[in-house]
Amino acid sequence: MIQSMTGYGKAVVAYKDKKINVEIKSLNSKQLDLQTRIAPLYREKEMEIRQMVAAAVERGKVDFSLWIEKEQGVDATPVNGALVENYYRQLKTLAERVGIPEPSDWMYTLTRMPDVLTKTEQEVLSDEEWTEGRKAVEQAIEALVNFRKQEGAALERKFNEKVDNIERLMAEIEPYEKSRVEKIRQRIVEGLQQIPGVDYDKNRLEQELIYYIEKLDISEEKQRLTNHLKYFRETMANGHGQGKKLGFIAQEMGREINTTGSKSNQAEMQNIVVQMKDELEQIKEQVLNVL
Repeated sequence: MIQSMTGYGKAVVAYKDKKINVEIKSLNSKQLDLQTRIAPLYREKEMEIRQMVAAAVERGKVDFSLWIEKEQGVDATPVNGALVENYYRQLKTLAERVGIPEPSDWMYTLTRMPDVLTKTEQEVLSDEEWTEGRKAVEQAIEALVNFRKQEGAALERKFNEKVDNIERLMAEIEPYEKSRVEKIRQRIVEGLQQIPGVDYDKNRLEQELIYYIEKLDISEEKQRLTNHLKYFRETMANGHGQGKKLGFIAQEMGREINTTGSKSNQAEMQNIVVQMKDELEQIKEQVLNVL
């Protein structure tokens, strides 16, 4: 089954007082274009995360986000008690020595002194937390891949419908293809008969007519187009990662349809060819989304 390059996946994993959130979005692109936004604590794992995402998505324009939510109040900046006591003793001694009044609101004064409310401890990503973080990344990737598979199934149904339509239209050409030989012959003969005093060799006329009809024959184009349509279906059945190949096959299908149109000298046949081109154009538009 083919996969779409369009997808979305999200996962949330709880760890102690945190929620680890991972979100992945992807769109179509000729190659892998991965953009990441990772919480500072997890940036040391960026290369590992990139490798995990790249291995799963293969191709596409991908936005990856990892952020942390903490319970309200648990991340309050601690007060440096020892420093507060030191400031208090120094200010009280200075006031007594200089003879100035002590502050009326000691708490207000002390909490505004340098480094009293500065958070000095550095948070470190533990192996235990990374195990949970990695789990969130894996779950988000899995959700993205499942989304892509669902979109791929919808694309495959659409492609099969369009291929069926092209096959049906190709069959509709056949009656006009057979009748046009006699119509061409009659038109040429009638044209010659309208020229007064012209005598022509009927055997030579038949030979020239056969040569002319052979140049307009579309049997080879129909056979090649049939083979391309069959190959398109087989390629879809081969699984994901076939997007570029499907695009190449669609181009070859277009060549045969265009050649058929150039050899069609009847309005009815040309109208059918236009419909075939319309069906193929819809395939080409959607094949750009296939992984």
